[in-house]
Amino acid sequence: MALFHANFYSDVLGMQSSAEVILPDRPDPARKLPVLYLLHGLSDDHTIWQRRTSIERYAAAYYLAIVMPNGHRSFYTDMKHGRPYFTYMTQELPRLMESFFPFSTRREDRFVAGLSMGGYGAFKTAINLPERYAAGASLSGVLDIAGAWARNADFFPDVFGEDVVDPPDNVLAAAERLVAGAPKAQWPKLFQFCGTEDFLYEDNTKFRAFSKKLGLPVDYSEGPGGHSWDIWDAQIQKVLAWLPLSNDVNRTTAIG
Repeated sequence: MALFHANFYSDVLGMQSSAEVILPDRPDPARKLPVLYLLHGLSDDHTIWQRRTSIERYAAAYYLAIVMPNGHRSFYTDMKHGRPYFTYMTQELPRLMESFFPFSTRREDRFVAGLSMGGYGAFKTAINLPERYAAGASLSGVLDIAGAWARNADFFPDVFGEDVVDPPDNVLAAAERLVAGAPKAQWPKLFQFCGTEDFLYEDNTKFRAFSKKLGLPVDYSEGPGGHSWDIWDAQIQKVLAWLPLSNDVNRTTAIG
């Protein structure tokens, strides 16, 4: 695989931004690359997936690009008192990446995944923008913002505003809007995992129960473990295998 360190100016954020980009070593010029946007957690940055997992080695089995952007401590949200990170992540960043690299612009070839804060960002993106993202995967995601707020996240008002009871970016409400307003054929595929000893386990089982009640399909699994990289290193391999890639074949086979 080829690894690019991308540094560029964001008009939306009004500042320099960064992303790590993994590409097949020899992409076929006749085939645009499907792309996975892989999001980090609250205390990390865009380099963390490279440093704590073998994501580059795992990705080598697929004809796929992976973009790991820096979302800082934004919860991938257009912040109440801060910068518009949701607009940046879902509009400007894909547009820039598609201009820099030979990425497909088709909804069927665009995916998003993440861990913890990034799991929330992935589900929020896929569920709110099903016309642009075919699949979203959450690993140990913060899937109940109101519950997380109650656990003493003092910075949440800067991100979401003052409504702790019904924050505007709760993915539970987004899932309800999706089911009520979009045909089933347009619903994104969803993958969810959480360790049974994770402090976010209750949040995740709440989302699972809520999605089941709505009739929203989610590929859910759980297992022993906490909020840790050994869990996420194992699960990101399952996410890659689960992605609905239209050319889901070994990279060497794909390019001959």
